[in-house]
Amino acid sequence: MFTKKNNSTFYLKSQFPSLVKNPFKCYIYGSSFDEIIQLLRLVRRKRNTSLLQIVMKTIDPKDLMEAGVHYGYSRTRRHPTVSKFIYGTKDKVDIIDIEKTIPQIEAAVNFLKGLAASGKTVLFVGVKPESRASVQDVATGLNQPFVTERWIGGMLTNFTEIKRRINKLEDMREKTTNGELAKFTKKEQLLMSREMERLNKYFSGMVGVAKLPDALIIVDPKKEHIAVAEARKSNIPMITIGNTDCSIRAIEYPIIANDGSASSIKAILAILKDAYQQ
Repeated sequence: MFTKKNNSTFYLKSQFPSLVKNPFKCYIYGSSFDEIIQLLRLVRRKRNTSLLQIVMKTIDPKDLMEAGVHYGYSRTRRHPTVSKFIYGTKDKVDIIDIEKTIPQIEAAVNFLKGLAASGKTVLFVGVKPESRASVQDVATGLNQPFVTERWIGGMLTNFTEIKRRINKLEDMREKTTNGELAKFTKKEQLLMSREMERLNKYFSGMVGVAKLPDALIIVDPKKEHIAVAEARKSNIPMITIGNTDCSIRAIEYPIIANDGSASSIKAILAILKDAYQQ
């Protein structure tokens, strides 16, 4: 009924001709082969198309390539720790091996599913312009904290002080909503408005966070080296999306991919978002 080609590729035979093309080839991430069989049998018994959509969540190499995930930086910028993930070099530019990136994504997906099942908090970090919109959209959609402006030193290692600033921002927002600032002079209101604007810029994505996050998702660990260092010191596991110039040493779940393209970042974050939502 079912045959297994390798660890990540499955073929669904003709028992479901009305639901899928024959044969159907896909990458099933975050599930064992036995789990896929059970789900497909349940789909067949109940004819539940929503279940079928869950079963067929895929990581398609073609989609990743169309998003530009495979584009690395120049060979001269290559970090030694990522050499084995390079497919080749064209016009002095490294090409990332997508077939080696997919298992990295799958490992991150499995890790995120475990966090989601336990109700853990994931902090998304993406300060570079190419990542800001996607990071904020994904984090907001998952109701998770995010940092898209400058990483403030001590965000993790001095969380007590950071929490004090977050509380101050929340308090100022509440007073503004309730009209309590009207009792102050215009000059005082102006100073408060400026302070609130500054706090909002750097800490709006952290509002509601009461404790250290349980994991971080970082776009470009080289640029965000302070965040990486603080996560290491705080023993917080990381998923990183980093290009060929990034070190993956001491990163629990590195994903070697193009971190300089908005479409590449968006494609990978979309997969991670789906994993957390499941």
